[in-house]
Amino acid sequence: MTEPPRSQFLSLHLIETLAAVLPVRDENAQPKTLVFGGVERHMITSQARRRAERIYARDRANAGRGALKGRSMGVRTREWALLTGRELESSHGWDKEKALVTARAVLEASGLKFGDPSKKTVADLTRVLVFAPSDTAVRIAEHVAGRAEELTEWCDAYLAAQVRAAERKSRGKAARKYEPRADGEQTEDDRLPPLSKATRDAVLLAIAPRDAVDIALYGRFLAEIPDSPNVDGAVQTGHAFSVHESEQIEDFYAAADDAKLDRKRNALDFLDAADDAGAGMTGYQSLISGTFYRHTVLDRRQLRVNLRVAGMDEAEAEKAASEAEKEFVNAFVEAFPEAKKNSTASTGSLPALVLAFEGERPYNYAAAFQKPVDEGPVPTGGEGPAGPAAVRRLLRHHSFVSRRREDLRAARLLTYDPEIDALLGELDLPESVAVVERAEELTP
Repeated sequence: MTEPPRSQFLSLHLIETLAAVLPVRDENAQPKTLVFGGVERHMITSQARRRAERIYARDRANAGRGALKGRSMGVRTREWALLTGRELESSHGWDKEKALVTARAVLEASGLKFGDPSKKTVADLTRVLVFAPSDTAVRIAEHVAGRAEELTEWCDAYLAAQVRAAERKSRGKAARKYEPRADGEQTEDDRLPPLSKATRDAVLLAIAPRDAVDIALYGRFLAEIPDSPNVDGAVQTGHAFSVHESEQIEDFYAAADDAKLDRKRNALDFLDAADDAGAGMTGYQSLISGTFYRHTVLDRRQLRVNLRVAGMDEAEAEKAASEAEKEFVNAFVEAFPEAKKNSTASTGSLPALVLAFEGERPYNYAAAFQKPVDEGPVPTGGEGPAGPAAVRRLLRHHSFVSRRREDLRAARLLTYDPEIDALLGELDLPESVAVVERAEELTP
């Protein structure tokens, strides 16, 4: 028996309850919020969620675990010059300073912009994060080492031209990288020597998305180099928000000074024992609790297009896409932003419910929670605890929509909460909805 063709979009919806956490915060170290349904809600941004999921899948693949084990993955960083320099030093025997200077010059001449050279902390960092395959530095270093004599001579000329340009700028004569002569001509000394086409092509190939599966999933945009390909991501992610009105606590904390307490404990007179009374330091941290709804969708067609454009043939792209989908679903269920993880144990949270289904378009069920959940007692008009109330709302919303949309099919439910599991047994679920016990079973 052949399985029916799969739909273009896989929609995932999740309900989770968190207690006393701070997974993401704003510039003032306060929890992020949004106003929805006339009340303020807690918000966990899609950026925080996507990074947690991407890193989770990447680390598993690199460790030889999960559906993507052995697959090429990406790294998003500003440190490609540093990484290339270290590779030149460790694998090709270059002098440390020469390796870094050459790597930076080659990347800069290829089109990437770097930080202010007068500031050591950013001088060797690109101005933007560059999402590229993890072996990018290795490939660039191999090319540079193979053309060591040519690129060393070019780099010396390039740096000398930069120094002359900086000197002219400091004298106030021009802010350009060359200074026109009176007759409008330019001398060779006035221009930055161009990088050879072979080397620039090698750099562009190294930073191209190639077969990095997580770049095919989440996409990338690199405006600084117009001829370096960008990728329209196959994953769409919404901000998670609390299904009820937000409440937060200002947690006062006091940290002890171990050395002071040890000294006081072993004091030989009352003056030593009374010295420096009080905590070593005090402060406040804002924490949030609540039940959250979050949503993401995978565009299967876009994922396959991205993998084909990266150079895979149809069979390989199909295999990689299937593996990527399984790991994407697993990461959506398992991964969690790591902010404050040691003081809140937030990464140990498991979802109360995951709903997965296929369709010919994305489906976002945020509207199910436009009216805030009233956690008051049911006999007095409330909905009871937010977790079960949110599950009932989500499933009722899906049943209502699926009766009106013929493309919805292959719905699956997963819960890690015994109370929710009992609730599912009480609900009148459509025959098309199956309850599964493992994240891997959420996608066919």
